[in-house]
This record gives sequence, structure tokens and C-alpha cells, in this order.
Amino acid sequence: MRWKRRRYLFRIWRKRHEIQSAVDRTNLITTGDILTFSTVRNEMLRLPYFLEYYRKMGVRHFLFVDNDSDDGTTEYLKQQPDVSLWTTGHSYKLSRFGMDWLGWLQWQYGHGHWCLTVDADELLIYPHHDTRNLSELTAYLDSIGRTALGALMLDMYPKGAVSELDYQPGQDPTKLLTWFDPDGYRHKIHPIFSNQWIQGGVRDRVFFGAEPHRAPTLNKTPLVKWNWRNVYVTSTHHMLPRRMNRVFDWPERNLLTGVLLHTKFLQDISDRSQEELNRGQHFENSTLYESYYRRLIDGLDLWDATAVEYTGWQQLERLGLMSQGDWNE
Repeated sequence: MRWKRRRYLFRIWRKRHEIQSAVDRTNLITTGDILTFSTVRNEMLRLPYFLEYYRKMGVRHFLFVDNDSDDGTTEYLKQQPDVSLWTTGHSYKLSRFGMDWLGWLQWQYGHGHWCLTVDADELLIYPHHDTRNLSELTAYLDSIGRTALGALMLDMYPKGAVSELDYQPGQDPTKLLTWFDPDGYRHKIHPIFSNQWIQGGVRDRVFFGAEPHRAPTLNKTPLVKWNWRNVYVTSTHHMLPRRMNRVFDWPERNLLTGVLLHTKFLQDISDRSQEELNRGQHFENSTLYESYYRRLIDGLDLWDATAVEYTGWQQLERLGLMSQGDWNE
């Protein structure tokens, strides 16, 4: 594993030339700032709320890699005073789904900071997030010697056809995507990275019932006290060194964990699925997922009678999808 990590770090160093600085405001980063890292492509629908949400949560600087957007994303991000932006036209898949690009930025700017690595359709919540910001959360994690927070990716969806939504930039997407699957999540120890490997949820139910092993991985480690030796392996699902993966303890659930509310299923999902069907950039073997994208293009209804309407973090804790651990005072 040590040599594997070193190979990934060398790969990150080698891939650094694939991104070019468009706006560099990293001189504004100060000691103790919480940083957010994200790779985006054509995310103008989600970015206004994404930035507002994480600013309110206490993020002080955003470091984006824009992968060849043509919907105004690049120009919008250039105008944001707390954003540093890099651009690239290189392959998302061949960059390990953006992890090589972000890894270089984390290596340069993240060391010693709490770093949040999320996609534009992911909103982190955690116990008491409505009254305690990220600075309070990370101070608690520091106080107990933890250097990472695990979060379950929870797919949110509407009741009715996704294509009929009328979401507008700046709205809270969880006001339209109000439903989720409350159970059916399974977990096992990953044979290589020794972490809890979690699958299930609506995409498992709707798309992968016959082949559950191909269902999306839902365990993530989005919030990390960064060290230059750290490296993400597959998105934010797995990390090296392996000790960074010890962020879930299902079924006991004694560790503090969060949830990433996944707002993928807005009305642009059909167009984005058609583009991905053509580009083939989001899975190792994209041809295996052709039927998945074609069904999304058709604008199906993900809701069924087992769905539960989202009411808040306390509900998710009761369902066992997150835990406040000892952070309850």
C-alpha cells in the first residue's frame, strides 16, 4: 500500500500539467481556513446554491477544476471572490475522474487544512449542522484526534417524473428532491482498502436489482484534515494511507458520520445522461452502463411506496444513515 500511494502521488505530480490556472486567489487562504475542492463540468444549474450553502457552512476558499464547460460555468466561477479556478480539456476518466487534478491542488494548498472534496451535486450534512458550522465540527474532530469524516451518499429524488421538475439556479434543490430510500443499504469490508463498502439506495433498487455488485458505491470520505501524503484512490470512496478509511463502523454506528445529499436527479439529468452516453467518462467500463443512461434519458419516475420524505438530520440518524457518536452535548 505504501508503494501504491507513492505511485498515485507521482501520477498526480505528472498530471499537474493538464490543468491551467484561470484565476488564482490562493494568496487569500489563511491558516485554519476550511477549503473546498471540486471538479465541475457544465454546473451552472447547481453552482449558485452550492457556493451559498458551503459559504454559510464556513468554507473560506473554493478550488475548482473546470473540465471544458460551455454553459457559462467558467465565466461564473472567475467572478467569485473566494474562488481559485483551473481549467482543462483533458479526459476526466483518464485523470481518475478528476482525482489527479484535485490531488495536485490538495498537495499544494491543502496541507494542514480541513479540506472538503465534493461534487457540485453533493451537499454535506451532519448531526447539528443546522446549529453548528464546519469550524465547530472540525474543532470537535481535532479534539478527539480524528482526521476524517465519513458520509453516506444519499440519492434524493422527486415524486413523479424527474423531467417535470422546474428547478431554478439558487434554489435549495432538496425542496424539490424531497424523497429518498430509507433502507436496503448493505455493507462489507473492502478487500483492499479495509473500509466499509456501502451500496444500496434508489439507483440500486431501480437500475441494478439484477446485478447489485455494479450498483454505485455510497461510502465517501469528503472531509479530511489534509496531509501531503494523503491521496484519494477512487473518487472520495477510498483513500491512502488506509487508516484514513476508518470512518464508518456499521452496524454499531458509534462513530460520528454525515450524509451527502445527492442532488443528481434534477431536470437536466436527461441531457446530461445523453452527453455521458456519448462521452463515456464516468465509469471504468462505460459500455456496461448504457441501459442505465438510456433509462435516465427517458425521464423515469424513481419514486415508489417505500420512499420516505426528508425532514432533517435527526430523521436520518433515527434511520441509522448517520450518527452523532459522542458529539451530543
